[in-house]
Amino acid sequence: MALSSEESNVLVHHDGGITTVTLNRENKRNALSLELLQQLETVLVTCEKDRDCRVIILRAAGKVFSSGHDLKQMVDRSAEEYEALFAQCSRTMQRVRSIPQPVIAEIQGIATAAGCQLVASCDLAIASEDALFATPGVKIGLFCTTPMVPLVRSIPPKIAMEMLLTGDPLSADRAFQIGLINRVVPQQDLASTTREMAEKIAAASKHTIAIGKRAFYEQLSLSEADAYTQSVGVMTENSLHADAKEGIQAFLEKRTPVWQT
Repeated sequence: MALSSEESNVLVHHDGGITTVTLNRENKRNALSLELLQQLETVLVTCEKDRDCRVIILRAAGKVFSSGHDLKQMVDRSAEEYEALFAQCSRTMQRVRSIPQPVIAEIQGIATAAGCQLVASCDLAIASEDALFATPGVKIGLFCTTPMVPLVRSIPPKIAMEMLLTGDPLSADRAFQIGLINRVVPQQDLASTTREMAEKIAAASKHTIAIGKRAFYEQLSLSEADAYTQSVGVMTENSLHADAKEGIQAFLEKRTPVWQT
């Protein structure tokens, strides 16, 4: 895969069906520059098409996951330039959700503003005990409106509003309590815990995981009745696939399934 040189804003490593994608602007606190966002979207598109990629771990070099947008790119810009930056950020975040592979965020240090947006956009998130999460744009006169979109879809609205209005950070324990992240672990266990979860997911049928991820996000905006209608169709489609037939048969025969995907 491209974009894996030491000079790249995004590094990529493949190992056993798991692709590790690393934000590589350590000296800039992994700020999400326009170039980084473009490269990250390109990597995700490539992963989507990669038959060997089953799960993605999204991590960052250094002590900080991401400090958000690169503010040096936001000084004295035109309306067209601002719109291009925020539109690219939105496309990248939506790409995390739209690709069939689950994306697990591995978070250390801070994840603020668009960095917190990236965490909220991932399917799963594991953080070290020292991690902090915030949407502090209000403190510099820039409400975190685009980070708000996945945030309010991940945590209760009033807690999201408090984060957005005050800019105050949440600890990893508090982020876990409200459902922004899945687990909190000691720093020394962060990589191994994330890898363990990725391996567990990678052991399942790729087709089953993909159909499930798509259905999960599609039903969120539906009424309960419409969600059931949609889910009946998805489960019917899923049941007809070879991997479902193999999985059921393997369970009945008390053996490990052999997936076609």
